[in-house]
Amino acid sequence: TRKESSAASDVYKRQVLGQTRMPISQLLKLSRGSVIELDKKIGEPVDIVINDRLVARGDLVKLDEDRIGVSLIEIVKDYVSEK
Repeated sequence: TRKESSAASDVYKRQVLGQTRMPISQLLKLSRGSVIELDKKIGEPVDIVINDRLVARGDLVKLDEDRIGVSLIEIVKDYVSEK
């Protein structure tokens, strides 16, 4: 009998949708419902990072009135193992 084990591990995924700069005084005034304008627009590229490694790139897309997504355009070959 062959016993197979599977190791459970946490995966940390990060998508940076944009950046902004603001004075601390403005940051302290933020509250629920505040909107922070980012430097990215729909159609601009974003990076998809898993466990601090770049794995893919994509474009921001609008899905409906209140949702956005990422359309994958490139899988980073250094991350994909050739088996």
